[in-house]
This record gives sequence, structure tokens and C-alpha cells, in this order.
Amino acid sequence: MIQSRIAAHFTESANLKLAASQALTEPLARAAQILVDTLRGGGKILSCGNGGSAADAQHFAAELVNRFEMERPPLAAIALSTDTSSLTSIANDYSYQQVFSKPLRAIGRRGDALLAISTSGNSANVLDAIHAAHELGVRVVALTGNGGGKMGAALRPEDAHVCVPHGKTARIQEVHLLCIHCLCDAIDTLLFSR
Repeated sequence: MIQSRIAAHFTESANLKLAASQALTEPLARAAQILVDTLRGGGKILSCGNGGSAADAQHFAAELVNRFEMERPPLAAIALSTDTSSLTSIANDYSYQQVFSKPLRAIGRRGDALLAISTSGNSANVLDAIHAAHELGVRVVALTGNGGGKMGAALRPEDAHVCVPHGKTARIQEVHLLCIHCLCDAIDTLLFSR
């Protein structure tokens, strides 16, 4: 019984990735261009998310600061979910909704970009970070699923929305990781290929 469940997970994940490749190629290319323009202009990429999406935000920042698949100079990226002292003091003194928007307001500048990740598209603290980004003139790349939720509705025309066409958190997260790798590859290719 468990073997058939495992096989079903693989099949569902593979089928979703193949189907999503059609829907997500253009939004990913747009997102990559926003991130490349940010880095070319001397800006930095800030990323945020909760739970597995926090891990994805950190994974993305690590791939840029260190390297993805090619040797190249480090790129400016910061995951807003990594400073536990700031996160817990903001959550304690103000609200959990501000744990990403407050540091974004502190270090974000016009010309930067925000990678905002939420499988539901409804994470209040990620949505608050999007609002802060717009106030600062920071462009947003949103990775969502499940129709995009409130985040999808909050995005502006100059932003990019990569919305996985699925409702199950695990499957959305699996595609988000692939999207992050696509973005890393596109950044390396557009900035460093000769």
C-alpha cells in the first residue's frame, strides 16, 4: 500500500511539473528579467516566506551569494527570514504580520527586488512585505499557488507573478523549488554567459 502511495506522489509531481512548464515559462522569464535588472542596477534581492517557503527564500539567497552552477562573483541577496532576534522581537513587540515588512523598510531601497513566496498566496506577513516593497519602489516577484490569493491581487503591472496551477501545498513547494532553480540559471545565463 505505501509503495503505491509513494509512486502516486512521484506521478502527480511529475505531471504537475510538465503541465506547469507551459503556464510558467513566460512569468518565470519576466521574473528573471526583473531580478537581472535589479542586480545590473546595483540593487539587491530580498526574499521572504514562512515554513517551507522560508527555506526556499534562504535557498535562493544562498544560491546567489555563493553560486548556483557556474563560477561567478557573489550576488547581492538577503533572506529576511534568517535573523531570529529581529523576527522574534518584531513579532513580540508589534505583530507577526510585520516580521518581513519592518526589516524590508530598514534595508530595502528603490531599485531592489523582493522575492515573496507563499503557497497559498495569503500569508499576511508576506503580503505586508509586498505593500512595503511598493511603498519603497521595490519591484516584486511573487511565487504562489492555489490561484494566487491576496498576493496575486496586490501585485502591480511592473511585478511578476509565478502562480503554480495547483492547490496542494507539497506539490506547489516542489514546483517552487524548480522555479527557484530556473531563476538562478536565468540570472547566471543573462549576467555571465559570453
